[in-house]
Amino acid sequence: VITSRCERAGLWIKAGEHFELTNIDSDPRHNDYAMHYHNKMKRKGITQANAKAILRSRSTAIAAVMLDRGEADAMICGVVGRYLNQLKYVQDIIGLEPGCEGYAALSAVACDKGVYFFTDTYVGNEPNAAQIAEATLMAAARLRVFGVKPKVALLSHSNFGTHENASARKMREALVLLNARSPELEVEGEMHADAAVDEALRNRIFPDSKLSGTANLFVFPNIDAANITFNLVRVLTGGVEIGPILMGTAKPAYVLTPSATVRRVVNMAALAVVEAQLRSDGSSLVV
Repeated sequence: VITSRCERAGLWIKAGEHFELTNIDSDPRHNDYAMHYHNKMKRKGITQANAKAILRSRSTAIAAVMLDRGEADAMICGVVGRYLNQLKYVQDIIGLEPGCEGYAALSAVACDKGVYFFTDTYVGNEPNAAQIAEATLMAAARLRVFGVKPKVALLSHSNFGTHENASARKMREALVLLNARSPELEVEGEMHADAAVDEALRNRIFPDSKLSGTANLFVFPNIDAANITFNLVRVLTGGVEIGPILMGTAKPAYVLTPSATVRRVVNMAALAVVEAQLRSDGSSLVV
């Protein structure tokens, strides 16, 4: 099927010559893959028989094993199935990058007004201040890879201390942590979304803001706020979605969503290649 579609599309690439194609129904490495997965999961209730069944039917698990064994440089999954189910295989097999405390997802919308980034859109339900700060630093590192200077807004219903509830205090604490870990980062908060976008309004409310211009990286107190805002902006602007970019993994592994278009898969493949190249040079995307 893949060969015929390559020919139909006029592509010159051929399986076995320009890329390796793994058929999960007949790959001779199946037993090796199953044992690799079992060794990872044997203290989490997965027997050898379970491992063989999973590695016979779950392409995400197979891809993660190939990546973990060094047989692939990056992986992309998620266009079929639920996000968290796909993420679990990445967590169990690939694991965290050294020095990283958790995972987070960064999404972006490219529209007529620019490119805007949102975190954490898919992973952290109710992250604490430390988790928010770490996700922000990982996201800022990726913006720099794109050649974009990060301008970070920590968003809240509270505007520079107008509320004292737990959510507002959490974003304030995240700002303290970010200033300590990355003093050069242009970050401000906690603030309303309009203040993050409108510099004149922000300067009227808080003249000493460290943030200049319009923010391009929006950080939210929980997954509900992040995911809702991201999807609203994407649909209302008619923009192109980029991501979600899974951050915190030991190797490049991106979990997409069933709404992903061919264009987004191609874009994410390009990002995966760039991240793999950065990692091969010894670079880290954890600050």
